[in-house]
Amino acid sequence: MQNSHFAQQTSARIDVADAHAVLSAYLQARLHGQPVRIIRSERLSGGAIQENWLIEAEVAGVAQRWVLRTDAASAVAASMSREQEFAVLSAVHQAGVKVPAPLWLCQSPEVIGRDFFIMQALAGSAGGHRLTSAQGVPEGNPALCRELGANLARLHQLRPPHAALAFLPPPLADGVQASVDQYRAYLDALPGSHPIIEWGLRWCELNKPAPMAARLIHRDYRTGNYMVEAGALSGVLDWEFAGWGDPREDLGWFTARCWRFARPDLEAGGVGHLDDLLAGYRSVSPLALDHDTLRFWQVMAHLRWAVIALQQAERHLCGQQRSLELALTGRMVSELEQELLLLTQGGRP
Repeated sequence: MQNSHFAQQTSARIDVADAHAVLSAYLQARLHGQPVRIIRSERLSGGAIQENWLIEAEVAGVAQRWVLRTDAASAVAASMSREQEFAVLSAVHQAGVKVPAPLWLCQSPEVIGRDFFIMQALAGSAGGHRLTSAQGVPEGNPALCRELGANLARLHQLRPPHAALAFLPPPLADGVQASVDQYRAYLDALPGSHPIIEWGLRWCELNKPAPMAARLIHRDYRTGNYMVEAGALSGVLDWEFAGWGDPREDLGWFTARCWRFARPDLEAGGVGHLDDLLAGYRSVSPLALDHDTLRFWQVMAHLRWAVIALQQAERHLCGQQRSLELALTGRMVSELEQELLLLTQGGRP
């Protein structure tokens, strides 16, 4: 969960585009002295919390494509450090989850002035509108949905305690109530009143399902955060909010209407049907999930995104970070509130 407490980086920041020489030397040392020449670097779209840079290079004359991931100008308190994210990425990669292969972590400030890590670049596209607009048939892409479900189930095989992930806060006895309390605290810190969001929070308190044993969850597993090449899953991105939690939270987030983009009729992330997603999941791990429980986690997803949208809008309105993107995110709140009312009215939305 993002919050309104942003801390500016204190170290001297070096633009990646201005650091090719020092980055080449760093990479050459990691590659046992093989000559490295960076041909070009390009900041990738998105990344309000972290920056992602595509690095195209030659290693002993052989072309390579990497992604450098580092903090953006403002860091979010709830987001883990690059060292921690690298550890999570390494753990899930070893568990067989489709992710970019993590390569090197750098914590030497003399390179670009802040921590970063480098991972293998994936082929394909991650754009939510592009991926969902490409689903031109009623059934979407069943094979992709099954891949996404199986990949999520492999992630959920990791459970506490886990030696490589000992830095993660331990799972809570009542994670739902903790989230409701956190969202209420965030709302209290914002100007104005938001009765529909308050209604949704109270509804969640009264309709909590029995908890499941904690697993490692992504907490942002959705269309827009995975790469697709030729209709198949290349890998899942953006692991900075991962932690121990109820695995059904990831399924509610993935299937929430707010992440279906151009195909709201396709419940599985705008790319396919729920049955295919769940079939893929169950091919790896058993899962009991009825409609009412999934609806609960979809309500939680819309609540979370509504609070984030309000916080992002406030960052723009108060002058903390003037941004058209942040302002437009705030305009989504009314749509999220409408979906909250539809989901909580007692019947099928």
